[in-house]
Amino acid sequence: MHTIFKDHMHGSIFVFLKRFVEYKHNYNTWIDILEEKGLQNRKASPYQMDEVYPISELVTIMAAAARQESIPYQAFQERFGEFLVPDLLLVFKRFVNPTWRTYDMLLHIGSHMHGGIRKENDNINPPPLHVTTVGKNLLIIDYQSKRRMSGFAIGIIKGLAGYFDESDRVNVASTTEPSAERVQIRVNFL
Repeated sequence: MHTIFKDHMHGSIFVFLKRFVEYKHNYNTWIDILEEKGLQNRKASPYQMDEVYPISELVTIMAAAARQESIPYQAFQERFGEFLVPDLLLVFKRFVNPTWRTYDMLLHIGSHMHGGIRKENDNINPPPLHVTTVGKNLLIIDYQSKRRMSGFAIGIIKGLAGYFDESDRVNVASTTEPSAERVQIRVNFL
């Protein structure tokens, strides 16, 4: 079972999760998951882009969707992370320099993207990502969060590489247990 805690996530992530579930299955699957998990109120009052919601609801829905697909929770997080990158970049483009590619996005994600989101809404607490440059072709990202969503971070990194047509030259791997609170992610640029 996944730990439930008092924390909030930007509504866009919930909207993108709904889109992902509908893309993989259909609208009825989304409704079935909400009903199964006691979130029927989200049918009448759906998630909104500019609101914030308890992270516990996100974890609950993702875990149910992973079971629906018969895949591990971490794998679901990764696939969802990859899927949402184009929409995420569109919604948060004000925090992104248009000349950046995957490498620069990762270097600045904590200060620009997460920092900007925190300034707009102090109820949102994206996990701190500490990025260390090791030479010109390697980044080490330290992810630490009680959310245990490093699979989501790995998916976003892979999604960024795909978005910028760099998948063939970006290798992403967790060097520690991916479901831990503290995870180290290696990103090699070939």
